[in-house]
Amino acid sequence: MASRISLPVQTLTIALSFLLLFHSVHCFNLFGIRPVDFKKGDDLKVKVKGLTSTKTQLPVSYYSLPFCRPEKIEDDAENLGEILLGDRSENSPYVAKMLEHQLCNIVCRIELDGEGAEELKEKIEDEYMVHMILDNLPLVHPIQIFEHESPLAYQLGFHMGLKGYYSEEQAKYFIYNHLSFTIKYYRDIQSNSTRIVGFEVKPFSIKHEYNGKWKERNTRLSTCDPITKVMVMNSDGPQMVEEGKEIIFTYDIEFQESDVDWPSRWDAYLATRDDQMHWFSILNGLESILVTSGILAVIVWRIYRDIFNYNDLETQDRAQKVTGWKLIHGDVFRPPCNSDLLCVHVGTGVQILGMILGTMLLAILGLLSPCSRGDLTTTMLLLWIFMSLCAGYVSARLYKMFNGTDWKKIAFKTAVTFPSVIYIIFTVLNGLLRAQKSSVVVPSWAMFVLLLLWIGISAPLVFVGSYVGFKKATIEKPVKTNSLHRQIPRQSWYMNPISVVLIGGMLPFSTVFVELSFSLTATWLNQLYWFFGFHLLVFIILTVTCAEISIMLCYLQLCREDYRWWWRSYITSGSVAIYLFLYSISYFSKSLEITKLISMLLYIGYMLVASYAFFVLTGTIGFFACFWFTRVIYSSVKFD
Repeated sequence: MASRISLPVQTLTIALSFLLLFHSVHCFNLFGIRPVDFKKGDDLKVKVKGLTSTKTQLPVSYYSLPFCRPEKIEDDAENLGEILLGDRSENSPYVAKMLEHQLCNIVCRIELDGEGAEELKEKIEDEYMVHMILDNLPLVHPIQIFEHESPLAYQLGFHMGLKGYYSEEQAKYFIYNHLSFTIKYYRDIQSNSTRIVGFEVKPFSIKHEYNGKWKERNTRLSTCDPITKVMVMNSDGPQMVEEGKEIIFTYDIEFQESDVDWPSRWDAYLATRDDQMHWFSILNGLESILVTSGILAVIVWRIYRDIFNYNDLETQDRAQKVTGWKLIHGDVFRPPCNSDLLCVHVGTGVQILGMILGTMLLAILGLLSPCSRGDLTTTMLLLWIFMSLCAGYVSARLYKMFNGTDWKKIAFKTAVTFPSVIYIIFTVLNGLLRAQKSSVVVPSWAMFVLLLLWIGISAPLVFVGSYVGFKKATIEKPVKTNSLHRQIPRQSWYMNPISVVLIGGMLPFSTVFVELSFSLTATWLNQLYWFFGFHLLVFIILTVTCAEISIMLCYLQLCREDYRWWWRSYITSGSVAIYLFLYSISYFSKSLEITKLISMLLYIGYMLVASYAFFVLTGTIGFFACFWFTRVIYSSVKFD
């Protein structure tokens, strides 16, 4: 009776929570952003997205510093993913008219007080960069990295200033107060439409001068005058940041026609000279698969020979001939210790696997756009929630196979264990960001929405999946389990659990570390990265490698008459996460210049979350590979 009542209540809870879910992600656009056609003279809205620093990893709001402000600051409508990432945009005083060139437009004049000067100096010292967008295209600064003939590289945003020295002891700070924008457009003759396909900037530091009284934007600047066509390089020098200094902010706008059409406008931003590194990573992974496949083929041939010989034996000779993995057939499917925890993590691993594959497929099909990281995060969140059904189903089926009787208990553990760990860590990290007054702080209402999505949708779906999974027939074991435990022989040093676990994660990690370095660089050094095709190929290679390594080590363990393979198969494959975390620490020391304690804690916290999720994912892959392997070999032998 209780089950009949609980299902309608859960269904009602899910229906109500769906309303909250769609309200919170109302700006999510599954089919990408449509092109906007402009005409000459149309207003172009330049928006600011805040300031970031690779040295502090603490983004701040653009208007938290003494910059020019519009009459009214307005936040754009955001989806839940943008809010969680702190990827927000606001209007700015930089105004442009389509196809109308502008020279030396005055934005505003600011006189620095002591506090404002110190804030600017601190941000320049920490190498903060300003980020803007136009028509959902990020502002980039084209730079020449190598020789003049090498292609330009695009740097997201521009540094807000630079630091110089007048002497060995005295440092001076200069601010980029003049921005020279270049807006590239594509003109479609057939449709008679004009679309924006590029947004670039060259920043300058200019100590502007003017004669007479200050007349706001009508002031005539002697250093940069649209009438006299004075070039900015003829100014009296860079603009210094000091208390009492007057700073005049200006900008130019130039329009350039481009051959790049609108669907291809992101190609230049996402272009990379490191394609060979991606292919090297894939070829390296394929070589690993070939090696492990060769070894696995030998193992399969040996198993086939053992099974053939064993099944041909006479009944009276069988007891004398049986050795190795065949000897422990009565214990190999004995439920492991802490079987509930194993069921929970395997179910959660299936949930993560579904989320990752779904996100990759949507991105490869072009249903996700790189212009909004919020869409990617929102998609992952939605897939995570709906894959809760699979998590509950898988954990309940394993739980029933391990002789479990209370499906509600395993459903509750599956719904709470992994999300609670992530939510607690995320809350602590968000508190650290709040203490530093960072702009990426997730508001309290958004944290509450996450909690409601978890409790109102994800958890009930886990219970529904568990109910369905527990009603299914119990997974049959190919052999009967003995009532008494068999004694496990003393193992060699190389079959020690620690040794096996460390060896098991080494080869799979070698197949992903190249893509991992690109992902870490994109995340922590604020670079564009949108190569889900490479990601999918590498992920498939990782999956195959984890499965083959787990099967090989499981076979060796069974041959040594050690039947405790359940947890060993999971942890062996999941040990890739250990190498991931160690690599992230190495990356931190070699590639990042973080010195603040708070920033270090944030980095370690986020990488711990990523490593834990990676452990659950790869562990699940290894577990299912070994589960399938043991069922196949033991169901092929005719045991008495």
